[in-house]
Amino acid sequence: MQCLAGYSLSKSYIDSDQSIQVLTDATLEVNEADLICITGQSGCGKSTMLHILGLLDAPDAGRVLIRGKEINSVMSEAPRIRNSEIGFVFQFHYLVEDLTAKENVALPMIIAGYSSSIASRHAIELLAKLGLADRQNRYPNQLSGGEQQRVSLARALINNPAIVLADEPTGNLDPKHSTEVWEMILSLNKERGQAFVVVTHDHESAKLATMTYNLANGRLSLMHSDNKSPRSS
Repeated sequence: MQCLAGYSLSKSYIDSDQSIQVLTDATLEVNEADLICITGQSGCGKSTMLHILGLLDAPDAGRVLIRGKEINSVMSEAPRIRNSEIGFVFQFHYLVEDLTAKENVALPMIIAGYSSSIASRHAIELLAKLGLADRQNRYPNQLSGGEQQRVSLARALINNPAIVLADEPTGNLDPKHSTEVWEMILSLNKERGQAFVVVTHDHESAKLATMTYNLANGRLSLMHSDNKSPRSS
């Protein structure tokens, strides 16, 4: 079942009075249990693509659908949809420094209207699944880089989103911690059927995805698929 799609997405920016086209008629469909990686040179528009799919930015043209329903990023419901249907993991963890790991993970659930006791219980369960049961009461500065990113992954999962969008989630990590985070993503994708779209410059890690796209000249090209032949979009 399709959980997210972007059709014919185009986006340009003005830089020094010059228009720069970063996306041109780019299309991406994500089904449940997909693990999709998007690669490409720095500045090619990978993050822009992710932000449009995640309703953090609006395309100049094109459509975004979540669970088959077309969504406008400027509509009043967009913040609620982002909180309930889309999980985000960024290159930097963006954890709240004066909240514990458990409190950071519980926060999106509290924002969604759940009581702090229910949110805390779910946060504890999720942290345990990610191997952080003994770290739940530690603050971000008491955690390693890999642990911080796993906490941010737990936070992205707390509301059981349709999809998790990850923008260079291991970009700030050393090889050991990078491997830890990738292993967790692969495990969640396989065991929970959680859909992921991961922007990465790590071509070796991208080979682990069910589908790998390359973004160049504003267009997505399918480079690898477990069950499809390469095509462009």
